[in-house]
Amino acid sequence: MLRILFFIVLLNLCAVSAFAQQADTTATAVKQQADTTATAVKQQADTTATAVKQQAAPAAVVAPTQTAPPQTTPPPATPPTTTPPPTAAPQAAQPGPKKVYYGGTVGLSFGDYFRFSIVPFVGYKLTPKLHIGGKVGYEYIEDKRYDETLTSHNYGGSVFSRVFPRPSIYGHAEFAYMSYKYKVSEAESDRFWVPFLYLGGGLVKSMGRTSVFVEVLFDVLQDDKSPYEDWAPFISVGVGVGF
Repeated sequence: MLRILFFIVLLNLCAVSAFAQQADTTATAVKQQADTTATAVKQQADTTATAVKQQAAPAAVVAPTQTAPPQTTPPPATPPTTTPPPTAAPQAAQPGPKKVYYGGTVGLSFGDYFRFSIVPFVGYKLTPKLHIGGKVGYEYIEDKRYDETLTSHNYGGSVFSRVFPRPSIYGHAEFAYMSYKYKVSEAESDRFWVPFLYLGGGLVKSMGRTSVFVEVLFDVLQDDKSPYEDWAPFISVGVGVGF
């Protein structure tokens, strides 16, 4: 019985001793952990304080004192220089009215001797009231004075002059030389050159650069070979540009 009690007491002593050693080991570990943590916290605090001190250091730098520049008396003001306005360039002289004009006429003559003509012309203004010019002409003829009607195509040219007492009225004189086809017998025909001297006048209606005119002329030469009846009027209607 005593052995058992001794054995139990011995076990209890061993357990107490082991527990005491375990407690000492745990306390030592906790102390070491606490020391390590305290050291880390101290180092972190020192680092943070150093960083804060470095950031705050520039703010403590005193800004340099600016010295006002010495005052100087400004030089006397110079009056502004005025530039005269540019002189306008002289305008080029406007060209005068054109002296050359052109156009054409259409002529008709009725009776036993039917005539249709087309005559282009070119004129030149010596003065505003005196013009000269030239024409070329073509005529279609139906001559019914024969038993068989003679049809012919005639041609020629002329020179003319015009006098304008007013811008809308003119007198006209013209010398023309035309080639005509004639019957010399019932079976034969021939061609002759016939002179004309036309006198008359006309009216002009201006429409800007274009003009319309009507003229009535009479042949005062009355050549024997003239195919027209004596004193038959020649009526022409024409258009001119720059007339």
